[in-house]
Amino acid sequence: MLQSSNLTFSYPNGTSFSFPDVFCEEKGHLLLLGESGQGKTTLLHLLAGMLRPSAGSVGINGTDIAQLDRKAMDTFRGQHIGIVFQTAHFVESLSVEDNLILPQYLAGKTIDRNKAQLIIGRLNLTQKLHEKTRNLSVGEQQRVAIARSLMNDPAIVLADEPTSALDDRNAEEVISLLEEQAALSGAGLIIVTHDQRLKDRFEKSVVL
Repeated sequence: MLQSSNLTFSYPNGTSFSFPDVFCEEKGHLLLLGESGQGKTTLLHLLAGMLRPSAGSVGINGTDIAQLDRKAMDTFRGQHIGIVFQTAHFVESLSVEDNLILPQYLAGKTIDRNKAQLIIGRLNLTQKLHEKTRNLSVGEQQRVAIARSLMNDPAIVLADEPTSALDDRNAEEVISLLEEQAALSGAGLIIVTHDQRLKDRFEKSVVL
């Protein structure tokens, strides 16, 4: 469960944002909508603990992450938050499998290659497990990014503009994958986007 309250943030250049409160229940889905410049990515980074708010709180399963120091936040994020960025970022020298288990290593968890194989199998990419990520298509990289976000059984998955560059068919596929895989992992799902195609798909939304 994730809940934010009275969040504000100011950049050094003077740009400031005040955000509406956000609530996503356990295994719930929430859409955060807004045009460019409305602070969508800033809000996602606040919810993920990648930025510290000027004021306000972000609670995930009872922990106010705004009060954690950097080291504690890094550990908490690795254990409880899955992030799917707009553009997938991988360690290119590593295989798909090794990129998948990297979050477990960074979070200090036991390495579970069987879990990596299980999740990647759900996404029909078993044959790519030992490929380098640079050899994957864009669509395959997106699926690997979704799989990686679920490796540590997060309480919440945050997806940043996952459909912005996709046609209707591929957008539908990516959102379905996010919903299905989050449900299988018991995670809440928050999607940050300006893509109006998603508005009717989600019962709950917040407009920035």
